[in-house]
Amino acid sequence: MQKCNLAVDIGASSGRVIAGYLANGKLKLDEIHRFDNGMEMKNGHLCWDIDGLYQELVIGLRKSVQKNYQPTTIGIDTWAVDFVLLDKEKNRITDFVAYRDHRTDGVMDDILKILDRRKLYQQTGIQFQPFNTIYQLYAFKKENPELMEKAKHFLMIPDYLNYLLTGTLSNEYTNATSTQLLSANSKTWNQSIAEALDIPLELFLEPKMPMQTLGYLKPELQKDIGFDVKVVLPGTHDTASAVVAVPNDESIYISSGTWSLIGVEHDTPITSEQAMRYNFTNEGGVYENIRFLKNIMGMWMIQEVKKELKDQYSFQEFVDLAYQLKAFDSIVDVNDERFLSPKSMIHSIQTFCQETNQAIPHSPAELAVCIFNSLVKSYQQAVKEIEEMTGKKYASINIIGGGSKNQYMNEQLAKATGKAVYTGPTEATAIGNLIAQMHTTGEIDSRETSKLMINRSFEIQKYLIRGEKNEYQR
Repeated sequence: MQKCNLAVDIGASSGRVIAGYLANGKLKLDEIHRFDNGMEMKNGHLCWDIDGLYQELVIGLRKSVQKNYQPTTIGIDTWAVDFVLLDKEKNRITDFVAYRDHRTDGVMDDILKILDRRKLYQQTGIQFQPFNTIYQLYAFKKENPELMEKAKHFLMIPDYLNYLLTGTLSNEYTNATSTQLLSANSKTWNQSIAEALDIPLELFLEPKMPMQTLGYLKPELQKDIGFDVKVVLPGTHDTASAVVAVPNDESIYISSGTWSLIGVEHDTPITSEQAMRYNFTNEGGVYENIRFLKNIMGMWMIQEVKKELKDQYSFQEFVDLAYQLKAFDSIVDVNDERFLSPKSMIHSIQTFCQETNQAIPHSPAELAVCIFNSLVKSYQQAVKEIEEMTGKKYASINIIGGGSKNQYMNEQLAKATGKAVYTGPTEATAIGNLIAQMHTTGEIDSRETSKLMINRSFEIQKYLIRGEKNEYQR
């Protein structure tokens, strides 16, 4: 049997269990199990099916043995901000409400009447987004005061899945930073913020840093699947894991998926007035550094258009349509809140264009070009802001994740910025998850070793602009 590490990588639309192992100095990947994920209406709120996700995880464990693997470690990463609460018996007392639910509508404004905006940013370094955990918790407390009284433990999605695997409660650092309740410099829960909002500080555990062993499978789970495996903490925030897989430390990165996360790695938080105005965030990194980045709406918009058009077009077909369209110049602000969870993404895009006196997109090609060009425009602006705030010029941009396959956007970004645009690896999140596990077990001895291995193991494509001539190297 082939020894391996297992990365459980769950995103907003799907999840995977991926086996990774070293062979001749290269990291090899094998997708063991893939499953769908999505939100469903439950008790009046949009929720995730956390029990279903756990069952899919267990299926992935079983399949790994069926495929002749011998897992030595497993690590879980998911998206951020969402949480569940447990009572004193450690039973779940809340649904896993999704960040796109409307329960937080207007809550950020309410909280900023209690907390000073500038001080909150200086303390946490986290950008102001209406779905941050701080606003979700506050909304929950107002809606369910009796349940808040019973709550004794706060767990984010990967924390809860780890609890189901091991029986051990934990709050992992990279995900905890996304709550806007953690102090950016001390890496501890902020007492003054919690007290001001009457959120019990005892709900939270001292954050655990990545690259630590959490424990082993619960005895009943071992008996069920027929083996045991060490549960390791990667960066449980999927973007934290993804950034580990960026091949070049000296590049601006874009982790491109449902969301686009654009930024750089930094030793310390940047919490200046300018950073707050540009709405950048300082999230925790796997190496206890800072991911200084901006959240941009990302491929969510084209995902929703695809769904609205009854999946008539694949993502690649939308890219092909974009190439075929001669010109369509309308641009939308992709971070406008109307695009966060609309009843109709197409109608929302059309309404924005109408309100701003631009041509209204109707055809699938026009919608695709409008979305893709609008995202590129937002990336271009974020690049300028990053260079302004860090005082550093970057020669290149590295796009990782599934969205890096969008050749149209890659070429447009190279044109717009005049920078070399590198793409890959596409499986960055799972790769970063696996690398953290291999650091924990000693299979990888340094960050530098991991970067060399990434460049050896995966194809990195380059889009280069020189003067007026476009020269794309693939």
